Amino acid sequence: MCLLREAMTRVNTLHSGPDSTYGDTEHTHEGRHEGREVTYDVLGIGFGPSNLALAIAVEEHNAQAADGERIRAGFLEKQPRFGWHRGMLIDDATMQVSFLKDLVTMRDPKSGYSFLCYLQERDRLVDFLNQKTLFPLRIEFHDYLEWAAARVAGLVEYSSEVVAVKPVTEDGEVVAFDVVSRDPGNPDATVVRRARSLCVATGMEPHLPPGATRSERVFHNSELIPRVGALLERGTPVRRAVVLGAGQSGAETVDYLHRHFPEAEICSVFAKYGYTPADDSPFANRIFDPEAVDIFYNAPPEVKQSLFDYHRGTNYSVVDMDLIESLSRTMYQEKVQGRQRMRMLNVSRIREIDAQDDGLRIGIEFLPTAERDVLDADLLVCATGYQPRGIDERLGELGKLCRRDDEDALVVGRDHRVATHQNVTAAIYLQGGTEHTHGLTSTLLSNTAVRAGEIRSSLIERRRESGAPDARP
Repeated sequence: MCLLREAMTRVNTLHSGPDSTYGDTEHTHEGRHEGREVTYDVLGIGFGPSNLALAIAVEEHNAQAADGERIRAGFLEKQPRFGWHRGMLIDDATMQVSFLKDLVTMRDPKSGYSFLCYLQERDRLVDFLNQKTLFPLRIEFHDYLEWAAARVAGLVEYSSEVVAVKPVTEDGEVVAFDVVSRDPGNPDATVVRRARSLCVATGMEPHLPPGATRSERVFHNSELIPRVGALLERGTPVRRAVVLGAGQSGAETVDYLHRHFPEAEICSVFAKYGYTPADDSPFANRIFDPEAVDIFYNAPPEVKQSLFDYHRGTNYSVVDMDLIESLSRTMYQEKVQGRQRMRMLNVSRIREIDAQDDGLRIGIEFLPTAERDVLDADLLVCATGYQPRGIDERLGELGKLCRRDDEDALVVGRDHRVATHQNVTAAIYLQGGTEHTHGLTSTLLSNTAVRAGEIRSSLIERRRESGAPDARP
């Protein structure tokens, strides 16, 4: 906690309602505060779609609640502005979920924060309806998210990376948390905020396979657009690019590179025989229904695992059929024309990556025969997915307060609250990292609106039970 001891600290003046006002707080050393000190009912760590949906749910509750029923909330985000997978906002890519599974509609179809309200405000409602689609462009949905984030901007502090969270103990009981984050106005200083509950929604981090080290020539597909843009701006020649991965992002990356480097050979490497179509059939999609979360949550462990295995094809390592067919047509046309720039190295794995001054030498094994080949390449893009960070990594010593099951996984309640030891009355909610308890929708947009409503209801109930005042002495 040297950052807390050495830096100036202050209390932020985030507000949770249009008529909330807090007095200024003087800056002090050692993490101490003078003046009127505020305790939040909930502080959200991370401000992607999940916590954005929670912020909206809180704001809508506070707009109708009596003074004593309002939820005092704030959110901290390390990015300088709202952003969601910006590196993959390919201009013609569409969403894979219906626009009705936006931030609010599944919870409250009457909400003014819906995608339809966004379209109406942008004067595109009729135009969108004429497209006869449930799936908007990805760049359009991102604009919707930014539009919604701007409407609750008073609840969030950007450029505020959380560097520590400390339990607040009274008479042996953990009653709150002190959240230490970087001061947006001075990165060498920190800000301390106290909260009775945390809602952790820090998303997932890009996963690089063993042997792959991030460099100018090796990167994750989450950086695709800015990396390609920089290469084109510098005029860097790309003769061959290799894409590792068999999922939607891998296929989109192959298509994007093929279009933007018209003289380059694009090689797709994966262990499957071919791209697998996503199962988006009506019955399979029921795994994303809100009631499916109840079924999954209450099922025994072996049934949970079976459901997960049966329905992986709805989300993991699968590709939209339209994209599969488009890539196949391109490969066939090139074969007819006698110049194949798009190559599929299937049933194969990358075994070595040797970085040279002028490029990469990538060793590839054809799995059926164990035969190996070496490709000289200028780029390696790893479309190898994301992995959640454990709560210990995100929150440090708070992980010690949490209960775990026989598999060392966190025990999480149906309301998305982590089960803690008996001496902990402060709450930790998770949005993400709960596939083992809540199923496939844990990290997906499909159930975001409903999940935010469930967490809001839990916060309201806890506030009523505690009779928490707006500020502590």
